[in-house]
Amino acid sequence: MKIAKIFIVFLPVLAFFFIFIMAAKNKNKEESVFKEENAGNMQISSQAFKEGKMIPQKYTCDGENVSPPLEIGNLSEKAESLVLIVEDPDAPAGTFIHWIVVNINPKNPSFGENSPPKGALEIENSFGKKGYGGPCPPSGQHRYFFRIYALDVKLAPKQNSGINEIKKDMAGHVLDESYLMGLYSRK
Repeated sequence: MKIAKIFIVFLPVLAFFFIFIMAAKNKNKEESVFKEENAGNMQISSQAFKEGKMIPQKYTCDGENVSPPLEIGNLSEKAESLVLIVEDPDAPAGTFIHWIVVNINPKNPSFGENSPPKGALEIENSFGKKGYGGPCPPSGQHRYFFRIYALDVKLAPKQNSGINEIKKDMAGHVLDESYLMGLYSRK
């Protein structure tokens, strides 16, 4: 009889934990699934630096502060537009956005040095300006992620859209994504 009472008392607790675990598991599953079966093929690279290597000073606030050349390949045929977000997750106050470029034409997605693709739209970054702002860490070595997203729509950002609005507009429309990570440090 004692075992039955203990079971009755703990049954709701066990049920709660089971439901909580299953909900968390399903949430993670939904967030990690792209809209396309063959997602994960897109690539981004640069002639200026390799994955995980140092970004040359030319492309930073200590140099000419121009954007590096970028090549994007293996795009989905279903892509209507691309979005590039360059961010520093190691910034002291949280992720710092260095560049946002939306509505990149998937038929001409490559970036020349200091030149976003024609017709693309630059959105205000964490420096408070539109355009590229190169790596400029206050101290130490930081990681800089050049993230590219293939979308099934073109975005229609409002006049003062920022990163939060762009990410909201992208939700549910990402076909594929890739990134190139470079490093930069200052003494």
